[in-house]
Amino acid sequence: MLPRIAFLGIGLMGKPMALRLLSAGYPVSTWNRSAHKSAALAPFGAKHTEDLAGAVKDAEIIVTMLEDGTIVQSVLSQIVDQIKKEALVIDMSSTAQSEALTMHVLVNERGNRFIDAPVSGGVVGAERGELAIMVGGVDEDYQRAQPILQCLGRPTLVGGPGCGQLAKLCNQLIVGGTLGIVAEALLLAQAGGADPAAVRDAIRGGFAESRILEVHGKRMLDRNFMPGGQVKSQFKDMANIMAAAETAGLQIPLTALASEVFLSIGSEYASADQSAVLLALERKNPGKRLGAGQDQVPHKVGELG
Repeated sequence: MLPRIAFLGIGLMGKPMALRLLSAGYPVSTWNRSAHKSAALAPFGAKHTEDLAGAVKDAEIIVTMLEDGTIVQSVLSQIVDQIKKEALVIDMSSTAQSEALTMHVLVNERGNRFIDAPVSGGVVGAERGELAIMVGGVDEDYQRAQPILQCLGRPTLVGGPGCGQLAKLCNQLIVGGTLGIVAEALLLAQAGGADPAAVRDAIRGGFAESRILEVHGKRMLDRNFMPGGQVKSQFKDMANIMAAAETAGLQIPLTALASEVFLSIGSEYASADQSAVLLALERKNPGKRLGAGQDQVPHKVGELG
């Protein structure tokens, strides 16, 4: 019999992830702060409840996919004394490594289990079950979680508690820096008189090939900044990267520059896709613009933090 799962957080990423678990036959109860998002999964077989305690009381596995570490810690503090003994909490949110370690202690002190398992791959990866999943925890807990995580993507145990979040920060360090480089390359191509779309096609398959060039390079060319991943999430990750580097006694100057770029557009485009880093570059170069299309940006503007 498949274990009962409580899935907490039905947002851009949480919704397709929960749907994949439902399609694999898992019994899933759902909860979200905005209850209508959780209720939308009821037609697919989810047990919707507006009561957080009710969502987790019978669950053997609890998956959290929430906005940041502060919210995850708040939710866990509300349920940690109410969940079944030996229940496994899988936090798939992106948090600071220090927050993951704090949550590990909080859950384990109550006789339950915890792994941090943040993901990369965006909404498309979640929909396809192709997420990269970076897991921090002990092997016994990883083995227990593995069948569930394999429904969502490709899990890898990267180390002990907190190391999943550290691996995610390494991922986001590369993503954040590469987004800026791809934007600079495409804008340089256009400013120098080349066809930027053709330049992108020409360099794909060479050493410059990357998922960022493929997906976000196309977004930049189309000026499609509807989310996917969001600027505010990328900025949060960059701040956590800088904190982890400080803790490790490491200087990472290129990442520090990338963090400043995301901050410069965050107040206006916090809810836009990360590829909106192109807009920051264009602001530094008045009169230079990639493509001729209109900007597609979210109507609702978020705030960083």
